[in-house]
Amino acid sequence: MYAIEIQNLMKSFSSDVLAIDHLNLTIPEDRIYALLGPNGAGKTTTLSILTTLLLPTSGAAQVMGFDVVRQAAQVRENIGVTFQEIVLDPDLTGREVLDIHGRLYKMPTRQRQERIIEMVKLVELDEAIDRLVKTYSGGMKRRLELVRGLMTHPKVLFLDEPTQGLDPHNRAKIWDYIHELRRQTGLTIMLTTHYMEEAEALADGVGIIDHGKLVADSTPQALVTQLGADVVHIVGHGSPQPFLQALQQLPYIQEIHQSDDEGIHLQVGVDNGNRRLPEIIHLASRNGSQNGSQDEFMIDEISVARPSLGDVFLKLTGRALRDR
Repeated sequence: MYAIEIQNLMKSFSSDVLAIDHLNLTIPEDRIYALLGPNGAGKTTTLSILTTLLLPTSGAAQVMGFDVVRQAAQVRENIGVTFQEIVLDPDLTGREVLDIHGRLYKMPTRQRQERIIEMVKLVELDEAIDRLVKTYSGGMKRRLELVRGLMTHPKVLFLDEPTQGLDPHNRAKIWDYIHELRRQTGLTIMLTTHYMEEAEALADGVGIIDHGKLVADSTPQALVTQLGADVVHIVGHGSPQPFLQALQQLPYIQEIHQSDDEGIHLQVGVDNGNRRLPEIIHLASRNGSQNGSQDEFMIDEISVARPSLGDVFLKLTGRALRDR
C-alpha cells in the first residue's frame, strides 16, 4: 500500500497562476520522502492539498488510501503536520499545548498524559515542558511542534521546512529525532526543505519540483550518480560556446550543464576531477584566446568536488541552492 498517491494533480489560483501542474507521485509506507524546489515551485501548495487545507483544481490524491477531498476527515485522522511558520500560543506551557491538541482529537485523559510523557522524552523537553512557550528557544519550539504533530499516533507526518531558521546543532538534533521516529514507529514522513544536506541526510526518496512540475523522482544517490564521478564547477563571464564545444570533444567528459544564475555557471561531470582540471583550464584559455573578442569566456572561479544533491538541483532547476 502506498502512504501517498497523487494522480495528475493541478492547482491554479488564477487563470495565469498554475501552482501545481499535472503532478504524479507515489510514496510507499515507511519512507522518508523529501520534496525539494525553489521558492514558489509548488512544494507548500502540494502539502496543503495533501493535508486537506486546500482543494485541488483537478486531479486526485490519497493519503493512506483516503481521498483528500471526499474523505478529508479520515485523512486528518491519519496525519500529523508541522507548518513552515511556528504556530504556538506563547502564553501556554508546552504541556498545555500538547494537552489541548490531544483534546481536540478526543484522546482520553490518561492516553494524553502518557503520550505527552513519551513524546517529550523523545525530543528532550522534559525540563522545559511546564515552562511558558515564550521562554523557549527557536530549536525548542520546533521540537515542541514536532511532538504536537505526533500526539495522535499519525501514520503519515508532513513537515514543511522543519528546520528553517535553526542553527546547525539544532538542525542536526531534529534530524536525529526524525530518524528515531521512523525507526521506532515505521512512520511515513514527507518533508519540504531548502537544505540539500537535509534531504541527503534524511530521505529515502527525493522529488524535485519546479514551476509546479516534478522534474526528478528517485533516491538521492541515484540522482547524484547521474552527474558523474566528479563535478568541476566553473564560474565565468563572456561567451562560453567555443569552450563548451571543445569540452564536448573530450572522451572523459560525462555531462555538461550550464546555468546563468548571476554569471555563467558550468557543471562539468568528469571521471577524475583532480587529474582533468589542468587540461580543462588550459582548454578554456586556448579557446578564449582563439576567439579574441571582447565577449570571450573568462574563468573567474573553478573547483572540483564530489557531486551532491545540490548539483542535481542546479542542473534541473537552473537555480542555486539559496532560497529565491
